Amino acid sequence: MFKSKIAGIGMYVPANVVTNQDLLKYMDTSDEWIQERTGIKERRFAHRTEETTTTLGVEASKIAIERAGITPQDIDFVVFATLSPDYYFPGCGVLLQRAMKMKEIGALDVRNQCSGFVYALSVADQFIKTGMYKNILVVGAEKHSFGLDFSTRGRNVSVIFGDGAGAVVLQAATQENQGILSTHLHSDGESAEILAMYNPGTHANHWSTEKLADFNDAEIGDMFFSHAMVDKAQVYPNMDGPAVFKKAVVKFPEVIMEALQANQLTTSDINVLIPHQANLRIAQFVQQKLQLRDDQVYNNIQQYGNTTAASVPIALCEAWEKGLIKEGDLVCLAAFGSGFTWASALLRW
Repeated sequence: MFKSKIAGIGMYVPANVVTNQDLLKYMDTSDEWIQERTGIKERRFAHRTEETTTTLGVEASKIAIERAGITPQDIDFVVFATLSPDYYFPGCGVLLQRAMKMKEIGALDVRNQCSGFVYALSVADQFIKTGMYKNILVVGAEKHSFGLDFSTRGRNVSVIFGDGAGAVVLQAATQENQGILSTHLHSDGESAEILAMYNPGTHANHWSTEKLADFNDAEIGDMFFSHAMVDKAQVYPNMDGPAVFKKAVVKFPEVIMEALQANQLTTSDINVLIPHQANLRIAQFVQQKLQLRDDQVYNNIQQYGNTTAASVPIALCEAWEKGLIKEGDLVCLAAFGSGFTWASALLRW
């Protein structure tokens, strides 16, 4: 079996920078309040009508493909991770395939939110290992800004997220000590509703009694989407921040250690840890728990916010572009998010 390696990597973020100060126009908040709770100073928002999740992914993919020394026609499979697709269906994978004029290849969409890219990377890794495909494009892209509640009511969620995309081309490794060493995937749906966007959806009367109490009988009968959902702000993401934090700071270190132990390595062997950019406080807690030095952990949530499925490839690409990741380095990717799902990947650059 082949090991798979990242042969090319790219990232793209919209030109529009939105600072914490800019958000004061829409909600009762402050730069200090946001930085204290999340570490975020600014984020990027895509153009409302001219950019989509797919177009962001295309821009990142162009760079990754060029750096891999191939063309879009050489890609033989696409794995696209996002929680903010252009359409309810079809998925972004086929839209990217069309936009980049690729051959009639397979295109798979992964809906694992914050851990989506690491899950997608794991899927692609299996196809390379078996020799089924030679050049797989793995994309993580998000356009959150079109679906957030920009009011004081929604500030706890809306101040966190930004738009952007990252992509990698996966190929078979040519050197023995190179490529993805292992990937580790987990889930626990017991508290799925703690971090979720309920509508539109097909859950209908399967909602809890407490949530159904917000609707009258006529509205319940029209549960996929209704004016009442808009009026009652039921069409925005919902998050219990403290509950997510408590779970994340346990599962993040666990899945990182799982990857290291599977390869008979220790935290001191890590050259760069790229955590999903969920919250700077979570990353700092994980760093402290694993006793990692500052130079072993790369964070850029301060500039881009939480770009969920895009955050790992954006941070990985930026760290590599800055020369912080060099050939032979041990790189660990880790993510935790809605579902709950969490995952890690260990690779030798």
